Amino acid sequence: MVDVSPTRSAVIEMKDERRAMHEGYVFLDEKCLLLAGEILRQLQDHARLKAVFDARHAQALDTLAAAVARHGLEGLQVHPAADATDAAVLTRLRALMGVRLQTAQWQPGSVPVATAVLPSPEAEACRVAFASTLATAVELAAVAGNLERLSAEYRRAVRRARALQDVMLPELDRSIGDIEGRLEELEQEDAVWMRQGASR
Repeated sequence: MVDVSPTRSAVIEMKDERRAMHEGYVFLDEKCLLLAGEILRQLQDHARLKAVFDARHAQALDTLAAAVARHGLEGLQVHPAADATDAAVLTRLRALMGVRLQTAQWQPGSVPVATAVLPSPEAEACRVAFASTLATAVELAAVAGNLERLSAEYRRAVRRARALQDVMLPELDRSIGDIEGRLEELEQEDAVWMRQGASR
């Protein structure tokens, strides 16, 4: 039983509060649907990028084996690396229901790779294959981050919606029922008193 004076104004206030809670529940329910739809889209992107990454990574390992076979491990280690001083990860941001989503793209440096002392097609193919793998890894990492943020927000929204639906709204309904029951009892008592007063 609620500790509120049984008045019509209290019932009206509680019904207004219930209406607002129900609107909040509807909003959270719609938010969950939108987040779930975006999670499915991001999962499709993740699966596509993961397949591309796995293929490029396998190809990079094959080119690495060919380059090691040509130059030996020590010979390949002294090949010049790409200059990454002006390389960057370009990101584009957007938001969905307060969740930050991004796409990312690897922007390689513009400084040309220094010429190796003993250049070979195998070493160049190895460099290109690993650069391609890195570019795909950047895109894949952005999608994985999106999925983490979407999943966390989805779980939070579901918890809030369940709390409203399973705890707060039923509790408020019981409180409204209790007050209305007490009001009916008071009105019946008043009616009895009025009848007794009229019969005297």
